[in-house]
Amino acid sequence: MNKIIAVANQKGGVGKTTTAVNLASSIALEGRSVLLIDMDPQGNATSGLGIDPRALDVTVYDCLIGTVQAEKARVATTVHGLSVLPANADLAGAEIELVNTDGRESYLRRLVMGVVQEYDFVFIDCPPALGILTINALTAADAVLIPVQCEYYAMEGLTRLIGSIDRIRQSVNPHLSIEGIVLTMYDSRNTLARQVSEQVRAHFAEQVYQAVIPRNIALAEAPSYGCPGILYNAASAGSQAYVALAKEFLEHGEKGSR
Repeated sequence: MNKIIAVANQKGGVGKTTTAVNLASSIALEGRSVLLIDMDPQGNATSGLGIDPRALDVTVYDCLIGTVQAEKARVATTVHGLSVLPANADLAGAEIELVNTDGRESYLRRLVMGVVQEYDFVFIDCPPALGILTINALTAADAVLIPVQCEYYAMEGLTRLIGSIDRIRQSVNPHLSIEGIVLTMYDSRNTLARQVSEQVRAHFAEQVYQAVIPRNIALAEAPSYGCPGILYNAASAGSQAYVALAKEFLEHGEKGSR
C-alpha cells in the first residue's frame, strides 16, 4: 500500500499539525515507513520533529522549484521509520512564484510521485488556507484527513472545506476522497464540545473516527521539546489517543475506503 494523505483544514488552530506529526509518528511506530511533507511556511511540523527550520540548506521549497530532488531534502527523524521533507519561511515564496506558472497545482504531485513507492504512507501537512500550497497538496493526495476542533464554528468550517474538496475533485483530482474526520481538542466536561461531537457524527456518520483527541498538556508541550507526544510522554491521554487513531486508521485501510 502506498497512500498519500493530506491533513487539511482551512481553519487554523484545530490541531492540524499536531495530528499530522503524531499520527505519522504513531503509524511509523507500528512498523510502517512514513514520509511527512511539511507544506506550511511556518515549518511547525518540521520543528515539532526536532529539526530547526532556520538551519536548513534545502527544503520542500527547493524541491518544488526544481533545484533539488526530494531524496536530497528529506531528513530522518528520531522516530524510527519516519522521515520529513521539511519546510521553512522560504516556502512562502512558492505562493508567489507558482501562481502564474502552467500546471501550478501539480508541482507537489510530480515531486511526490518520485518518492511515494519508498513509503507505505505519505502525509502532507497543509497550511490553514486554500492557497496554491494547499491546492498542490490536495492535487497530490489520494485522500484528505480532516481534523475538526470541538468548538462553535466547527460545522461551518467543515462544510466549507468539503465544498473546497468537491471543487478540487471537479477540476484537478477526480479521485480525491475523504479519508476521515478526526475530532480534536475535546473536553468531555464542556457541554459545547459534546454537542459539536454529536453534531459532526450525526452529519458525517462513519466518516468520523471513533478515536477522539482530547485537550492535553503533553501534546501542547511536546513541540517545544522537538518531538511528537508519543515520545515526549507516551502515557499521556493525548498520546494514547493518537495511538488509538493510528490503529483505527490502519485497520480501516485494510478494510477499504471510508
